Amino acid sequence: MNPLPQKVGILTHLRIGKAKPFSREKLSAIHKIPTTESRFVNELGISEDEQADLRHHGGYLKAVHQMSTETYERLNAHFGINLPIGALGENLTVQAPNFNMNETNVCIGDVYHFGNFNCTDAVKLQVVQPRLPCYKINDVINKPHAKHAALWLSTNGISGWYYKVIQTGNLQAGMEVFLAARPYPFANLQALWQLINQQSNLDNDTLTMWLNIDCLATSWKENLAKKAR
Repeated sequence: MNPLPQKVGILTHLRIGKAKPFSREKLSAIHKIPTTESRFVNELGISEDEQADLRHHGGYLKAVHQMSTETYERLNAHFGINLPIGALGENLTVQAPNFNMNETNVCIGDVYHFGNFNCTDAVKLQVVQPRLPCYKINDVINKPHAKHAALWLSTNGISGWYYKVIQTGNLQAGMEVFLAARPYPFANLQALWQLINQQSNLDNDTLTMWLNIDCLATSWKENLAKKAR
């Protein structure tokens, strides 16, 4: 890996949504609309962005959600659909000409700066857990042959990730994005999903490494601990 800080791309889209009637007589804010305006980010997320189900969404450890554009490429190819980027409820899209943030190169604990790296008011976000897809993804796609799309995403570990806000500030599309810190280089999201999805138990050394990640959300640590030998 190149020395840090390392520029990883541009924040091409910033999205916010309101809780509205969705499927199955439920409310959801999965339909998020791009905005070109500057939005303040506090510890609970982006201003004017809502979550309908606060038991499973939102909060300090799910403040901001990002998904790789590669997820849409794979999802569309596998199911033969044409779902546009941003349709699955993520707040952020980050892109670069020769690099794409995805589960193979994003690690638990990564700290990303949004804005000029030398500015003291840059927004700082830390990756703390993957997104766990739910039925709402299936309902957004709404295709009989893709009714298990959420399960397919989790099986392949490509559902994006959640950030904890460690420095508040303003986000706006067009900002540069820098990887500022990587305390756990072994802990990429693909590796975490592989451990969660594997049928066999984990050896003690592997389990200890992951449980010692201070910022990994407790629910994921609990799931890993269930695989102890």
